[in-house]
Formats: sequence, C-alpha cells, structure tokens
Amino acid sequence: MTQQPHKGGQTSSYAAAGVNIADADSIKARIQTALASTLDTRTLGVGSFGSLFSMASTGDMVLVSSCDGVGTKLKIAALLGRNRSVGHDIVNHCINDILCCGAMPLFFLDYIAMARLDSTKVADIVEGLAEACREGGVALIGGETAEMPGFYTEGIYDLVGFIVGVVERRSVIDGRTIVPGDVLLGLPSSGLHTNGYSLARKVFNVDGDPARLRRMETSLGKTLGEALLEPHRPYHRTLAPHLSHIKGLAHITGGGFPGNVPRTLPAGLGARIDRTSWPVPPLFRLIKEEGNVDADEMYRVFNMGIGMVIVASPEASHELVRALPGTYTIGSVVCHTSGERVVVE
Repeated sequence: MTQQPHKGGQTSSYAAAGVNIADADSIKARIQTALASTLDTRTLGVGSFGSLFSMASTGDMVLVSSCDGVGTKLKIAALLGRNRSVGHDIVNHCINDILCCGAMPLFFLDYIAMARLDSTKVADIVEGLAEACREGGVALIGGETAEMPGFYTEGIYDLVGFIVGVVERRSVIDGRTIVPGDVLLGLPSSGLHTNGYSLARKVFNVDGDPARLRRMETSLGKTLGEALLEPHRPYHRTLAPHLSHIKGLAHITGGGFPGNVPRTLPAGLGARIDRTSWPVPPLFRLIKEEGNVDADEMYRVFNMGIGMVIVASPEASHELVRALPGTYTIGSVVCHTSGERVVVE
C-alpha cells in the first residue's frame, strides 16, 4: 500500500520522528549473542515478553531483588567513548546491594535509553554487562533498549540494572544481632564506584573542559578519565565463604557513611568511624583539594576508599581480617541516643 502524504505534503514515519526499527532489530540480534554467553540450565526461556528462571533448590529460599542506575558517571564514559566499563559498574553495584542481605545473584536485566540507538555504543554496553555477569556468575536474561528522540540529549544515554538473587531464610543478614562493641571492618573500593560523580564533574569542570579527562594526573599515575571510570568492585566472591560470621553489611553508595551504615544497624545503635584507620586513595584527596570540599562533606558524598562495611563481633572480626587481606578495622558500634547515628572522626 502506498502511504498517502498528510497535509503539507510531508510523509510522517517513525524513522522520520527519530526511531529506526530496523536498527533496533539489528541491535537486538547482537544483544542476544552477548546474553547467551551468561546462561546456564537454570534459564528456561529468554526473549519472549518475560524470562524464566528455575528455582530448583532445596530449603527455605528467599528471593532478593534490587534496582539501581549508574548515574552521571555515564557522561564521563560517553565523553571518552568508553562505554564497556559502565556495564561492569551497574552489574557489580546491584550484586553488592543484594549481598548486604546475604544473597548471591541469580539473574540480571538492564534498561538502556538514548536519543537515537547507536549500535556500536549499545553493543559495547551490553558486552560489558555480559562480561560482568560471567565474572559474577549471573545470568543476563534480558532487558529493554529505548530510543527516545527529543527526550535524551544526543550522545548521552541512561543505564539501569535490575537484579534478583537468593538466600536461605536462616542465612539472611538483617543486622538484628548487632550489639554495642561490635567491630566495623572496611573493604577497599576501586575508586568512586558509582556515586558522587555530579560533584566530581563539577570540581574538575568536566562539562566545560572535557579534554581534562584525557590529561595525565601525576598524583594518580593515570589520566583523570581512567581514574574516574575505574569499574565498581563486587564483593560477593570474596565474602561468600565468610557470610555466616557477618552480622551486618553496608554498601557505601549514595549518602556515603552517614547515609548507608545506619541501614544495617538496629534502632538505638550508631557507629563511630576513625577516618585515620585506612589510607584515603589519591583521587579522593585530589577532589577535596581542587574543589575545596569540606571533609565531612567528602564522607557524606563519597566512599573515600571503603566500598563495603562489615559488622562483626570482636572475635569474628579478628578471623575476618586474617582471611580477607586488605581489610581495615575502621570503627565500632555504639549506643545512640541523639544526633548523627554515624560519627566519622
């Protein structure tokens, strides 16, 4: 059938509006190849309107889910044309979130949105997702790719992840056994992870001077862009053998220490953290100095080199420090009556 022009003599189409279905279909085919490398016999069906995952396990199992985004770190990735690493960021961030309940990951889905689908960019992102899923033992079972012209800025995209994991009910980590005198241990981060980038971008004037990202920073031993794009570190492989000795876990993401440590503490308890108990990596020091950022603000915004906080009894903490090289004893649990529940001093 010949399409009739509407008034004004111009023919309207989805492609003319900025959405190319043929390109979308081509991208989907490439995505399926990446997904296939992460699947195993637990995956019963992928590619329809929903994906099926078998729970052929014994015991009283609890599913744990989480959803998050990469945030404005994506702008740095887009400016540098390095879109693979952000796939690792979102997978590992989500893995760490459910780990705080003691859960191991089962499967993952993603959402990618941009003004116009760029097949190379989407493929890079999904291949990064698939790499992280393979490394983490997670099935990448599907997702959504949205083309939204007139909504997103050209060249910029959004990336969101959804994860489901599992833990036995008796092994759920919920912090209820935490008491005053318990010890806080810190696991090193691999950089900013996925939080604080709006402040970091402002401090380094990334939007006004994108070339700054490619300049070597002597204090970092690499370019600023390389340091800022260091992927988020996952902790589930490291902690899996030791979860039975852990009372609480806090993933240090948005909100820093004051915003995340209280989430694992029972009512009436707080935490005292000694900021001199671990070495703050150079990138955080550079942000503080160049931006003249207040010290308390740094610990409210960034992880400051600690990506995950463990709460354990004094006895268990000694064993954990021996078993987990690079772990720092950073503070303790205290009674809390008023004021800030977490004091970083």
